[in-house]
Amino acid sequence: MWWGMPVDLMLAWVLLWGALPALLLRLLPVPLLSFVLVWADVVLMPLAEPVVVLDDRWMAGEIVGATVCLIPALLLAYWTREGQWVHARMWAQATLAGGLLMGGPLVALGRDMTAAEAFTAVQLLFAVGLPALAAAREFARVGGGTPLPCDPPSRLVTSGPYAFVRNPMQTSTALLYVLLALLLREPLFLLLAVATVVYAVGLAEWHEGAQLRERFGEDWTAYRSRVPPWLPRWRPWPGRTRGVLHVDANCALCLTLARWFTARAPIALDIRPAAEHPDVLYRLTYETPDGQRWSGIAALARGMEHLNLGWALLGWTIDLPGLRHLVQLCGDALGAGPRPARRPHPAEASPAARAARPA
Repeated sequence: MWWGMPVDLMLAWVLLWGALPALLLRLLPVPLLSFVLVWADVVLMPLAEPVVVLDDRWMAGEIVGATVCLIPALLLAYWTREGQWVHARMWAQATLAGGLLMGGPLVALGRDMTAAEAFTAVQLLFAVGLPALAAAREFARVGGGTPLPCDPPSRLVTSGPYAFVRNPMQTSTALLYVLLALLLREPLFLLLAVATVVYAVGLAEWHEGAQLRERFGEDWTAYRSRVPPWLPRWRPWPGRTRGVLHVDANCALCLTLARWFTARAPIALDIRPAAEHPDVLYRLTYETPDGQRWSGIAALARGMEHLNLGWALLGWTIDLPGLRHLVQLCGDALGAGPRPARRPHPAEASPAARAARPA
């Protein structure tokens, strides 16, 4: 029994709403499959008495379970199989991983925290967990994949946290467990930290390392020989993906920013006048050799990754959704709003061209 429910029945429910729907997606669309599974659950659950006794609120729980668990899981499975909505897949996986790896042990232990403990824990966990979230986002944005071994990036990712450490997710997870052990005075979290390291050194290094060598060859070998697995570099690996920061030479604030970057000797970052770009750029712009582009605060955050780990952490923070938009609004209010780096050609200034211009 766990939480008053038989474990074998719980595992059966997990299979019914987990593995089985993922396989049935080959035959049925998501809406129809959701309806069939909920209908089957409504019919079968009352038959489980006296092992499971349902109260008057169980239908509300059924609706919540379908909305919070079943439908998101089906969408995640469908998007993964079809290769769609990579950012949604990444955020779903990050939410599930955070809930299971952090919330699961706390729930299983039944450990309650005081308001002061919770406030301190949230801040510490955010600071330590930020590289893991940034690494997952880097997989989606740069690699076109997710942390799941069955849904990996299509290219070798050496930017973001991966320019400083090879295992940012495992490193963050182990540190999170150590912090929880100290904060809650609970030795079990130290065992979880050891398990995380054992998994990374054993299964992940053996299995995933072999796959990476097979897929990326010498690029992976060179990366692995220069970037440490656990203790991060202070400065990024020079062989990381190069970036170009396009700065408007007619903007005093932009030139000050360019000088600030240059004074800190960025690694694998070129700073060029925005007016020389073939497109008319309206904000600070960061580009990679494969044509990926970020602008505004997002470009500033990408540029910070080329300085050192401290500035990179600040960049990953201000680049978080919601916070990035707030910082961008503040910057625009202080005079960093969009402006053309050069006078657009008449064809570029046409309504059709403006409509096609990326945000």
